[in-house]
Amino acid sequence: MPDDMPDPLNARTPKAWIGPLVSTVATLPAAGLTLFFGGLAPMACDSCEGAQEDRFTRSFDSGWAVLCTGLLLALAVLVASWAPAVAPAARRETRVAGGDRACRRVLLLHRVRGPHRLALTQAVRGL
Repeated sequence: MPDDMPDPLNARTPKAWIGPLVSTVATLPAAGLTLFFGGLAPMACDSCEGAQEDRFTRSFDSGWAVLCTGLLLALAVLVASWAPAVAPAARRETRVAGGDRACRRVLLLHRVRGPHRLALTQAVRGL
């Protein structure tokens, strides 16, 4: 390939920030509302007394821990979604010891594995 032509394997997508931005705009307000309503949940048992209050407190404490853990996981996935948009384009070497055939296999594996990674990210984000 001539030196003046861009290498398609190392090309960077100019609008890679759009997907993470849309996800951030949707996820952060939803997470804030979830945290707000989760914080209001103890008011459901304001009139509880004695054993009923103890049962509610135990169940709420475990529910609150699950809620906060889920929100932290969603935040971690959200931060990870920005990595391709802000990280410099990775330089892939097209010549390997096994020749072009081995390189094509590695690139094919990378392309096939990508959609599954996206589906997993969306599934985790939806929780």
